[in-house]
Amino acid sequence: MTAIRPHHRLLYSAGSLGVALSYQAFSAYIQFLYIDTLGVRAAWIGLVWALYGLWNAVNDPLVGYWSDRTRSRWGRRVPWMAGSLLPLLITFYLLWLPGGGTDWSELSLLFYFLFIVLLFDFFWSVYVMNWTALFPEMAQGESQRAGVSAQREVFSIFGLLVGVALPPLLAGADWSNRGSMAALLTAVTFVSLLLGLLGSRERPEFAAAPSPSFRESIRLTLGNRNFIIFLAANLMIQYVFLAMASSIPFYAKYVLHIQGPTTLFGVTLDADLQNSLLLAAAFLAALPAMAVWWALARRYGAWRALRAAALLAAATALYFFFPQTFAAGILGTTLFGLSLAGLLMLTNPLLADITDEDEVLNGARREGMFFGMNGLIIRLAFVIQGLLTAVVFTLTGYVSPSAGVLFPPQPDTALFGMRLLTGGVPAIALVVAFLLLGSYTLHGARAAQVRAQAATMQADKLSSLEN
Repeated sequence: MTAIRPHHRLLYSAGSLGVALSYQAFSAYIQFLYIDTLGVRAAWIGLVWALYGLWNAVNDPLVGYWSDRTRSRWGRRVPWMAGSLLPLLITFYLLWLPGGGTDWSELSLLFYFLFIVLLFDFFWSVYVMNWTALFPEMAQGESQRAGVSAQREVFSIFGLLVGVALPPLLAGADWSNRGSMAALLTAVTFVSLLLGLLGSRERPEFAAAPSPSFRESIRLTLGNRNFIIFLAANLMIQYVFLAMASSIPFYAKYVLHIQGPTTLFGVTLDADLQNSLLLAAAFLAALPAMAVWWALARRYGAWRALRAAALLAAATALYFFFPQTFAAGILGTTLFGLSLAGLLMLTNPLLADITDEDEVLNGARREGMFFGMNGLIIRLAFVIQGLLTAVVFTLTGYVSPSAGVLFPPQPDTALFGMRLLTGGVPAIALVVAFLLLGSYTLHGARAAQVRAQAATMQADKLSSLEN
């Protein structure tokens, strides 16, 4: 049996920093950059998200299927991670630099954005899907999986902090210095993902049984009732992550009027630092809260703890309808961070249990397909968020900045739309997630039984390989 030592799990978990940083910076600021800074119409960016969703409908499941079917001396997942790392970094860097510093037409910006987004997403999917698919191999049992998931999410929170706090500080108020910002974020992402690759270990018994054909694999995956329930609930949760991150820059600028220096506890903060702190507060609060949710998961199980986190987060999200100052806003993001920790760490153990159940029922390990379909859901959440932003901004009369007018006054309808995107819709999504998880049955004694059966099957496969 392949020995997976604690330092392997630590290096593997360190990859979460780069995964979170790259996607959080992308999801939080890329719309703001192209709509509010570069002047591409919100409706056109919404069209890009629609095409992006169609791309992912094929991209993620296919990548998962290829990974499940791969057999090499280096394993199933690691070769894909190594091959996609450099293209991922290059396309992430290019996302932020359309035109290379020259003025482009709106149409040129739109097509550049579409092309680079699709490339970035493909390579990001290849690396991240294979990295996440290794989770059931890197950790066994509910307690160990909850522990490794918490360890991963600690790195993830640091990645989220960098991804949301540094871009506005490094790029400047007008985003004219975004080349330096992109270079630094790309360098940090490279180091983290390289560590994740070096720590990744595969167990030969997981690849012992042949995977079914693509069509059969899709049928088996979509026929798993608990997985469908999990996907629907996770779609709601992932939407909330993306909606909060992408709407906060608009919310801060126009609802909280963060357009110049302010004083908090006797310290003067400029606008860029206020925007960074507003987002960073949620993740700073999530760090100590991670230990609390880990303890709750060990005591009551990941499923019950996740439902509690969803309900608490829904109640907190409604608060965002009320703040009108920076101080009130940062209180809201701090409170939201307490439940954010549970939402971040508690989905992975459930998905790992689902892959164990699939092995017990069908004989083969197919983490790639399950995590690939889950990746599709994450990107689908991004599409929903992007389209919803485009629709709400268009219907509520959002006014884009123009030459010489960086802070155009917004009508009350547009301000309400920003509050709705930041607090109202996320609250509804989290209540839906709570209700959906009520129908999920793979928890408690049944989940423990499935894990034990899967472990027995894996031991038998390993014995056969050794003989």
